[in-house]
Amino acid sequence: MGFLSLVGNSFGCSASGERLVSAARDGDLQEARALLEYNPRLARYSTFGGRNSPLHYAAAQGHHEILSLLLESGVEINLRNYRGQTALMQACQYGHWEVVQTLILFNANVHRTDYLNGGTAIHFAALHGHAPCLRLVLADYVPSLPNFCTMMNHGSSEEDSAADFDHDALVKMVNQKADGGLTPLHMAALNGHVECVQLLLDLGASVSEVTIEDGTTIDLIGAGSTPLHYAACGGNAVCCQLLIARGACIAVQNASGWTPLMVARSWQRNSVEEILSKEPEGRIRTLPSPYLCLPLMSIMNIARECGWRYLNQSPVCIDPCAVCLEGSCSVAAEGCKHEFCTRCALYLCSTSYTSTSNHLFHQSSWDEPDKRATEKQPFTVILHDVPSRELRFFCPDRRPPVPDRIPVRAHATDGLILLPIAELPEDTGDETEPALYGFHGHEPLPHKVLKVRI
Repeated sequence: MGFLSLVGNSFGCSASGERLVSAARDGDLQEARALLEYNPRLARYSTFGGRNSPLHYAAAQGHHEILSLLLESGVEINLRNYRGQTALMQACQYGHWEVVQTLILFNANVHRTDYLNGGTAIHFAALHGHAPCLRLVLADYVPSLPNFCTMMNHGSSEEDSAADFDHDALVKMVNQKADGGLTPLHMAALNGHVECVQLLLDLGASVSEVTIEDGTTIDLIGAGSTPLHYAACGGNAVCCQLLIARGACIAVQNASGWTPLMVARSWQRNSVEEILSKEPEGRIRTLPSPYLCLPLMSIMNIARECGWRYLNQSPVCIDPCAVCLEGSCSVAAEGCKHEFCTRCALYLCSTSYTSTSNHLFHQSSWDEPDKRATEKQPFTVILHDVPSRELRFFCPDRRPPVPDRIPVRAHATDGLILLPIAELPEDTGDETEPALYGFHGHEPLPHKVLKVRI
């Protein structure tokens, strides 16, 4: 009788586990919550064969609310499936930045590698071209410093360095190799993911790392290949330009004696042959990645300390969040005296205006001078650090007249960064020009509205 009871309980648990898997896959939050309230241990259930847990399904499908529910139920955040992939890897693979953000806040291990290719979450994000996910995974390694790019390019000094910034740890993380010696930069360059290439280069990715022959990886380009070889194989001209601008040598040969130009011809990538055939004239200057303007290290730490997940608590401030007009506020604002819930603060500093290839270079030998002069360069600046560990927002005296999240787009021209805060009222008759508030350097222009056409 005891044996039959045990078997019955086993089958019942399996059936409930499959229901939870379906709820996690389909985004049924109500069903998932009911099942976990009935039996919290169901969060540890994994499917037969693939060994994918509900956490994996929620991450792969982008259901961050269900994923938070599973994590709060005590599930192991670094569970692996049969390929050795964690939920963080799958979220990076499919580009679900909100899931990545949640996992990072719960201290997911960013160093785990999968069993098949030895790739980390950074490799998955770079391979599939998800720069926001890439930036979030590296949030704890990139400091919130206004002169970060200068520090990376010219080295840091005692005056401008931060105690929590480990340059060597960041460079080691960005240049971590998967099987065959593939770095995230190799993968992003091969697939033509310009934003990822730009961000990785700004974070210290090496243009001289080469692949190796390890006997397990199929390398159709050849061992000893640099990221420029891979960019040539992929045929993306902008990726090639970025790598060359950061010091990649066009004459370097891999183990087969092939230069990047020879690789491009072998794969019939005619569009990059001219770029790879001669050294550019003069110094090529590139703009920093817009994702580096996001001070995620500080906002992540504040969110962890404040317990961002407990948003159902009664508000502790007089006014609700200035962005969503609801929720408890835990991030203070300077100047306008507004307060923000951590969820809205994380949203604002985790999204970015998507740049195009025309915005990556200036004073470049590949661009037409007249065209360069008229283009506005994209930046995204939402927050920046202040010594008191508070974050400074700049917003109107009144609450934004938008019930949902604020669009995050900005343009920088002549050192002035323009940040859209709220749409103009409908009765103005001009819906194409949003109301903008200016930052000059790190100080906001006090309550001055600037209009530019985006």
